[in-house]
Amino acid sequence: MEQSRTSTLLQGAVQDLASGVVSALRGGDHTRSAAPAVADGEAEGLAVAAVRVLGADALLPSTLLHAPPLPDELAVFRKAVEAYPPRADAAPTVVWSHWGMRRTLGRLDPSFVDGSTYGPESEPDAGDLLSASWQSLTHQLAVLAALALPGEDCAVARVAGSRPLDVARGFVRAVRRRDWRQAAGAGRWLTLLDGVPETLGLETGLDFVELMGGEDPLVALQVRAARLTRTGAFA
Repeated sequence: MEQSRTSTLLQGAVQDLASGVVSALRGGDHTRSAAPAVADGEAEGLAVAAVRVLGADALLPSTLLHAPPLPDELAVFRKAVEAYPPRADAAPTVVWSHWGMRRTLGRLDPSFVDGSTYGPESEPDAGDLLSASWQSLTHQLAVLAALALPGEDCAVARVAGSRPLDVARGFVRAVRRRDWRQAAGAGRWLTLLDGVPETLGLETGLDFVELMGGEDPLVALQVRAARLTRTGAFA
């Protein structure tokens, strides 16, 4: 019963955090993204866990809008990085997500020193993505959509760039399966890739995904990030 309650609270915290990010991206003002409440131990734990779930996207307004994060936001983000390092047997997506968070923290917090295995000059292995089926590739890229940033270079982005047709195919599959979160994440990657077929109708597809995603802020976050990337409004 307690585990179920905690899971429900965490889901709510993630949704609230994503909603704050979406609000900031839509308003063009990162300060509209409310810092997580940390009034007591449970609230702080939920805030830190929610940031870890959202990954580097928790600070996406600062990354895209080029504005310093609020001190409370940065403090909670740093706690998430330090409190949840990947285990030795962690899945590659978990390792890459944590790498993306460390990279973001290093850029926004000059006091942060990355003493992990994968520092600023090294990356985790992305070999599995190269040989992954197009279905698996799309799934993993959607999970790692926080790495889909304009002008950024990493092994995951290079793999995505080498397989635009597979990502486009995965986007269509996700839409047909009504997996709006995966479709939104794949669509965000597609806005960065060369060689995406014009016949895909990505802009219309993103509109449809946003509409069908309804009130899910995790879908709205990815779609908004995709649109900012597509229009260059972050520059």
